Amino acid sequence: MIADSDTRWKWGALTARRVSERDVDLSGFLLRGRATPTPRQLAEVGAGVHPDDLREVTGAEFVRAVQQDAYDVVVLALVGGAVQAVLHGLAALDRRPVVVTGYVGVVYEKLADGLLLRHGADVVLANSRHDAERFRAVYTGVGADASAVTETALPFLGGAPYAPADGRDTVVFAAQPSVPESREDRGYLLRRLVEHARLHPRREVVLKLRSQPGEHTTHIEELPYQKLAGKLASEPPPNFRLAYGHMGELLDRTDLLVTVSSTAALESLHRRIPTVVLTDLGVRETLGNHHFIGSGCLASWDQLDAGERPDADPAWLAGQGVAADVPYDTAFDAVRERVADLLARPALPPIAPYYTATTAPGYLPGILARYRLDAAPADEVTGVRRVMRDAVRDAARGAYRHGVQRVAPVIRRMGEL
Repeated sequence: MIADSDTRWKWGALTARRVSERDVDLSGFLLRGRATPTPRQLAEVGAGVHPDDLREVTGAEFVRAVQQDAYDVVVLALVGGAVQAVLHGLAALDRRPVVVTGYVGVVYEKLADGLLLRHGADVVLANSRHDAERFRAVYTGVGADASAVTETALPFLGGAPYAPADGRDTVVFAAQPSVPESREDRGYLLRRLVEHARLHPRREVVLKLRSQPGEHTTHIEELPYQKLAGKLASEPPPNFRLAYGHMGELLDRTDLLVTVSSTAALESLHRRIPTVVLTDLGVRETLGNHHFIGSGCLASWDQLDAGERPDADPAWLAGQGVAADVPYDTAFDAVRERVADLLARPALPPIAPYYTATTAPGYLPGILARYRLDAAPADEVTGVRRVMRDAVRDAARGAYRHGVQRVAPVIRRMGEL
């Protein structure tokens, strides 16, 4: 399994385990880039899944590893462009594994772009019936084979169903790194959360953070809430606190989950925890909360301050693959059957992505070059030249990552002064 961020690592590692009905060796790869997770992030999102070995690689190095180690199945938990590049790299191999890919959570933007970049994998996982229908419609609409689309569920759902506890009243706000994006909007949400704690002094109000300053997730977080909290006009009340850690463990003691559009809402709804998707900043595609139209979960801070609690719509939940009538354990049967069928064949069919030099001559070459997969594995430089080249690239990547993660956010903030 290869991942390029903390959230994709969580999805990919758990998916890899659920794809197989038996205990198998799991090799973990981290795609080197600006969002490569730290050891702390891996431990936090790991959910008890530990690979037998772990390596940080480039796209080309991953393809070489697959060629050398002859894996049976690989799970690509990567951004769409990286998936497409790796698919073309794997297509050049004499023997290839079964390739599985999909999405970490709610698919609310770049639907066509992301799906077509994933086309060519043997299995494209859809986390719900709703997503499966949309995915097939996109593929058939452009004349591409849609047979790889396989309905499943998010692999990190589960946990004990919600049960109120005497004396416990905990509200958790699940923060997101890039939604909303502006300082004004993020400051507004933080102030409302703190004010909610003041209005309800007997209620524990928790701001669940995704990363510590300097760490990066799937999206760049230029304005971390913990830094904004340090600049509040007055000290937050004692019943307000910040929290890191595994979301599932925090949900064990949550009585109300509040978010803008985090996938944590689906985890919460699956456990039937009262869940609110905020409308304060509007219901907009750029926020992702439009995905929850029809859920019954939309509400504002004013409504929450007044004590209102929305009720989730059962039909909407079923369509999203959460709190559904079908037992959660059976949600992965279809993908297991498809993978088993592919492995039983004498030979796998050639990888045939929708994007080729014929269908996308102005798009595909740039994607392949970005991940250094614009040459077949056999064309890779070897020997001393390769060692020298890799050393120079590692130094350049380190400088680039420092610039993206440290210098660029400072320059942007200076520009806002």
